[in-house]
Amino acid sequence: MRKRDERGGTSAPALAVLALLGIVATVGVLGDRRESVDLTTLVASTTSTTITTAPLDTQPYAGTTGLVVHPRIEAALYGAPDADAFGKIGPTQFGPTWLPVVEQTDGWVRVLLPSKPNRSTGWLRDEDLDRATSPYLIRVHTSSRTLELFLNNKRLGRWKAGVGAKNTPTPPGRTFLLGSIIDHKRSASPIVLPLGTHSPTLDTFGGGPGTVAIHGWPDPKVFGAAISAGCVRVPRTALAHLQKVPLGTLVLIDSK
Repeated sequence: MRKRDERGGTSAPALAVLALLGIVATVGVLGDRRESVDLTTLVASTTSTTITTAPLDTQPYAGTTGLVVHPRIEAALYGAPDADAFGKIGPTQFGPTWLPVVEQTDGWVRVLLPSKPNRSTGWLRDEDLDRATSPYLIRVHTSSRTLELFLNNKRLGRWKAGVGAKNTPTPPGRTFLLGSIIDHKRSASPIVLPLGTHSPTLDTFGGGPGTVAIHGWPDPKVFGAAISAGCVRVPRTALAHLQKVPLGTLVLIDSK
């Protein structure tokens, strides 16, 4: 039998117990929903996939704190904290998957994704994640056709770069260094640094899914020209510096 107070209502201690039971029940439901996510039914976020339900980055030219995360195991991606899962992200892409964090809340981080459409984001539960901080920042300016590299807010270098032509532009917005590939069979540039963004006009080039990358080029005449299919071509000296930049580092592409 419930205790009644003098006004005929439920007593304060009893209300407190009922409220606590309600909180526990809610947490239990959320916990069950999280644990019941079937990863096999979700589309993996990769450079080859499109996930139209992914929320888009609302601050595409903003900086970050430099925090990057690595999922140690395949993890579900959510549209918002405690919302339904819309996709998944694996621990490897072109090597280990490191993603820049653009927003945080208790128990969750929001990251940029490598899948289409460009500027896709997703929320990850803040568990089974390795954390690191990148002190670097890469800036690409498509109008002045230059690339800048910063370390702890100090500019390490500025180089002329080849950027996308008018009909195949380099996509603007913030993205990140997704991988580092060395392939000596590629005569144009054995070193390729894929980004987490894609050509807005081409579905494929070079046999791949249209993923934009930073790479070198044998003919120096391209540096300072709008000439590529969307990739950013840089001199050898710039590429040597960029190879030292950790994966997940933020890349800001603007029209300056």
